[in-house]
Amino acid sequence: MNTSNPFARPHLADCVPDLISTARGDKKATLVIQHAKLVNVCSGEIQADMSIGVQGSRIAFVGKDASHMIGEETKVIDAGGRYVAPGLLDGHCHIESSQITPSQFARAVLVTGTTGGFFDAHEITNVLGLPGLRLMLEEARTTPLAAYMQVASCVPSTGPELETSGASIGPAEVAEAFTWGPDMIALGEVMNFPGVVFSDEKMIGEIQATLRAGRVADGHYTWPVDDWRISAYAASGITGCHESVKAEDVIERVRRGMYAKMRRGSAWHDVAESIKAHTDYGIDTRRMILVTDDRSPESLVDEGHMDFVVRHAIAQGVRPVTAFQMATINTAERFGVARDVGTITPASFADIIILDGNLADVNVAMTIAAGQVVAENGRMIVELPEFNYPEEAIRSVHLTREVRADDFVIAAPAASGERKARAIQVRENHVDTKEQMVSVRIEDGRVALRVEDGLCKIAVIERHKGTGNQALGLVSDVGFQVPAAMATTVAHDCHNLMVIGNSDTLMATAANTVADMHGGIAVVTEDGVVKLPLPVAGLMSNAPFEEVAEQSRAISKALYDAGCTMNYAFMTLSLLALIVVPELRLSDIGLIKTTEQGFVEVPLFVEE
Repeated sequence: MNTSNPFARPHLADCVPDLISTARGDKKATLVIQHAKLVNVCSGEIQADMSIGVQGSRIAFVGKDASHMIGEETKVIDAGGRYVAPGLLDGHCHIESSQITPSQFARAVLVTGTTGGFFDAHEITNVLGLPGLRLMLEEARTTPLAAYMQVASCVPSTGPELETSGASIGPAEVAEAFTWGPDMIALGEVMNFPGVVFSDEKMIGEIQATLRAGRVADGHYTWPVDDWRISAYAASGITGCHESVKAEDVIERVRRGMYAKMRRGSAWHDVAESIKAHTDYGIDTRRMILVTDDRSPESLVDEGHMDFVVRHAIAQGVRPVTAFQMATINTAERFGVARDVGTITPASFADIIILDGNLADVNVAMTIAAGQVVAENGRMIVELPEFNYPEEAIRSVHLTREVRADDFVIAAPAASGERKARAIQVRENHVDTKEQMVSVRIEDGRVALRVEDGLCKIAVIERHKGTGNQALGLVSDVGFQVPAAMATTVAHDCHNLMVIGNSDTLMATAANTVADMHGGIAVVTEDGVVKLPLPVAGLMSNAPFEEVAEQSRAISKALYDAGCTMNYAFMTLSLLALIVVPELRLSDIGLIKTTEQGFVEVPLFVEE
């Protein structure tokens, strides 16, 4: 890591002499915490009246009395009997999905007690390729976070015959990225699970490159867990997966030696069911991890980050210390870095949180990252350096021409009457969709929608290479009660320009608004336009996260006012182009369905 930055995290080998000298008291500590009620995630106990001695970025001493290492320059913090716990770790997160850059993400989550994470930057990699991943890594290194990056495995998520991304990642690129440093920690979620099970050369090559580099591979598996395919997937060497939505998903992954990541994002609420693997069935929690996956900017402000997920797990009946283990030591052990993060033990980085009130409240009063107090009482107390993005990163929307209303006309296989068609059925607080058969009216050879039909059109327009590719489909349960449209370049995972609406004219306005901003989100009704500019790769804003949260809140309100009342609606809608998640999605190529054999393109209209 960059040793010139003030939040650098030196290798343990370089710190050993000073740590031992400090523990003896020969060298005075830079920081001492006294009278702490220590949450010991190693032993699973609470230790009263403990002291912690820190030398620089790492912990030198944990015991009853640290008075022998206190000097004139030592910063002493009296915990006053409050709980002191390891900083929280997010075991699976896409920073870009919070629509803010790594620096702003750090500002948002450090105050809530998150001191590190394992970040899969496959969103920006789908837009900019390895240079985008490198930008995320370099900026993350300038923050106090223990930020470990994962190499995007699925760029595109399946193959170019089904979708168009801005780049392509294969085994050679994976191997190259692992040469960037030890903080390139793992292969990101392998979403092309059929490719693994049926031995796609590219996917197997990426996993082999990862294993040869001594790294671990993360998974994304949504087929049933009660047949041979889950074993075939695990046999590849993939040892973690965040797609558990019920208890049996967790149980079967753990039984096969995988780490089961239980997700509580803004709009996907999987912990309540998946945690029953422990609370109802008694499964050992050593291989169970709490993660966020995706958090919207306003949910970071309103609810928090990993502190929110830990509170939620405790509310489901998990013992508080156990919940903390699932957000600290378990996560660190999964990625092989438990010597550095995830515990309050000698030699570990001094990533420490001090809590007010009961442990179950997870009320973070102070955050210490790499031995520095960085946040107190919900406010950052250190400044983070500005990170500048190159021109190619902020000019990433490349359309062949202005979007027109007639681009959204769906030609029908008849001149008039009604025909049966496939619609993508949205599910609130779930990542998956359902394939719904609907009857649509046809007038003059075109699909004719009325607001009262409860259907919207959806379009995905390729925006990376100027190919002109565009596909059209139908989506149900969006909820618009008035003429409305939403357009966005946040359209997982290829992040082409996606437009949803029930008015062709408003859809064109929304699309062109986003293109003119060089990326972002726009909601358009007859009352006007609400927009959120996301100029960095069309995914993120480098404005202060508080501002982005308010702009995101305005997008949510505009959707709500139009009748889309889903919880954190944008987060769910942004997944409608993510073709590797069941059951039906739309790419710039066409409608893609998940089947028992993999992913196949299907027609919009159903033969009768």
